[in-house]
Amino acid sequence: MDQIQAMRIFVRVVEAGTFTRAADSLDLPKGTVTKQIQALEARLRVKLLNRTTRRVTVTADGAAYYERTARLLNDFDEIEASMTNAQASPTGRLRIDVGSSAARMIILPALATFCDRYPEIQVDLGVSDRTVDLITDNVDVVIRAGELTDQSLVARRIGTLAFVNVASPAYIRRYGVPQHPSEIGKKHHVVSYFAPGTRRMYPLEFRKGEEVVELTEPYRVAVNESNAHLAAVLGGFGISQCISYMADPCIERGELVEVMKDWVRDPLPVHVVYPPNRHLSAKVRAFVDWAADLFANNPKLQRR
Repeated sequence: MDQIQAMRIFVRVVEAGTFTRAADSLDLPKGTVTKQIQALEARLRVKLLNRTTRRVTVTADGAAYYERTARLLNDFDEIEASMTNAQASPTGRLRIDVGSSAARMIILPALATFCDRYPEIQVDLGVSDRTVDLITDNVDVVIRAGELTDQSLVARRIGTLAFVNVASPAYIRRYGVPQHPSEIGKKHHVVSYFAPGTRRMYPLEFRKGEEVVELTEPYRVAVNESNAHLAAVLGGFGISQCISYMADPCIERGELVEVMKDWVRDPLPVHVVYPPNRHLSAKVRAFVDWAADLFANNPKLQRR
């Protein structure tokens, strides 16, 4: 039995929560993962995991073994990286997750420069507005907008997303232009956005000086994906607040109209985020630096 491989498999099973997800993330047959864990338990003569039909939980011995094994593997990877040329030429598979609009309009148009600079890195780009769990989903690095809630992750702020209040010309012709957010709740419709995982509805937020107004009603359409959100506003379903880098080209083409310019929404910070146990990875560091430069060179992503 390859002891290092068995330890890596055990750590991944614990983090993923199931044998199936661990096998998928490791590109191994589920049977191989199961046999490796069984062989590891037999060699150690302790039960590391409790299996059910739906989930795997860690025994007390397994939790202690996981803590020391994860630390040991991290140290092992650090030694390997320090003794190779990985810093100068990062290699390996890099799992990235970004929001759908950021992938379409920011990351993918520029990703060729990253691939050309680091030809030995194989990029797996997950695209979703769902907030992934970096550990459970075995993701190396993500780009996230909004305030961070998980303080265990390492984050580097790389930009800011500004918003603009918009509606389609067809909607304006039918319902007119509101002058105050209070008019929206009485005479207008909004296009709302809800969280993909929790389905929590995000309100529209309007600020002018000390006055703040929040609205979630009356929405005609609500979506949980940023490109669909923009499409619904373009389709004339209501007024909404769109990220400026998405809305500005539509405004320039006359497909959207900016309304209530004096009423603004606070911008969202953008961070590139990765688990603390990945901080020594040359491929993660390469992507973090590349993403930071990409955002820094786009003035629309640096608004305050």
